[in-house]
Amino acid sequence: MAQEFSLAHLTVLGCAPPEMTYIAARAGYDYVSIRSIFMGLPDEPDYALADNPQLLKQTKRALAETGVRVHDIELARVYEGLHPSKYLPAMEVAAELGAKAVLSSIWGGNREFYVEKFGEICDLARTFGLTVDLEPVPIAVVANLAQAVDVLHAVNRSNAGLMIDMHHFHRAGDNPADLDAVPREWFHFAQLCDAPVEIPTERAEMIRIMRDARLYVGEGGIDVASILAHIPHCVYSIELPNKERHEEIGYAEHATRCLETLKAYLAKPSGAIGAFDNRRSERATAGARRAVAPR
Repeated sequence: MAQEFSLAHLTVLGCAPPEMTYIAARAGYDYVSIRSIFMGLPDEPDYALADNPQLLKQTKRALAETGVRVHDIELARVYEGLHPSKYLPAMEVAAELGAKAVLSSIWGGNREFYVEKFGEICDLARTFGLTVDLEPVPIAVVANLAQAVDVLHAVNRSNAGLMIDMHHFHRAGDNPADLDAVPREWFHFAQLCDAPVEIPTERAEMIRIMRDARLYVGEGGIDVASILAHIPHCVYSIELPNKERHEEIGYAEHATRCLETLKAYLAKPSGAIGAFDNRRSERATAGARRAVAPR
């Protein structure tokens, strides 16, 4: 099965969805992952397509002209005081654009509250044929793999999924082997990038790298191949914001290099594909040995 790639909006956040789509097409991406739910963060553009008919029309035109598809929209955060129905307009537009998923993360409330609200988001998204993929974020309330798995088991929704971001997985100190126990049907896409191997101890530095200084895959110290070797085949969304790079070479060239460096990494014997093939071979060999071993 051919590997498909999506350009995540945080990689080119200065570009509105139409421009982002044209950039993705020229660089060779199959999808875009649009940040169409405005979070009100300082200096972050508002690309809420449900509130901007002209921008929505331009986005539709760009998608039609390029053949690029929308894979997912973000970010349906869970926080104290949330009424999940606020995400309905964004979900309606996502379905209109042919999106497959809504990305979510959990930033507030006690367990009972956030499990309930995440479940409600899943219920709303299901009416539009969308999955809701939970992303553990090391500075959020649901910060690691174990906490995300707990939420997904608790909500028990057929359209709920797990989204692993290479940066966050590494920063949380999670073990790639623990992904083997996760139901395979939960994996719909993963976000790829690299970063320095040292894990910041200060929240501000963690956020700085997360938002402005991620690295091309293979350029940093994250063992991306080991993580991907424990994830089934899915769409790879490149979320790789790097302020210095896009200021130096522009968003279009940065997006192109993101994809080129990832493909080069995956093509290496030590890359994710090689790691996955080796692991599959090892399992087959172990199975054969068990089959012929005396009982």
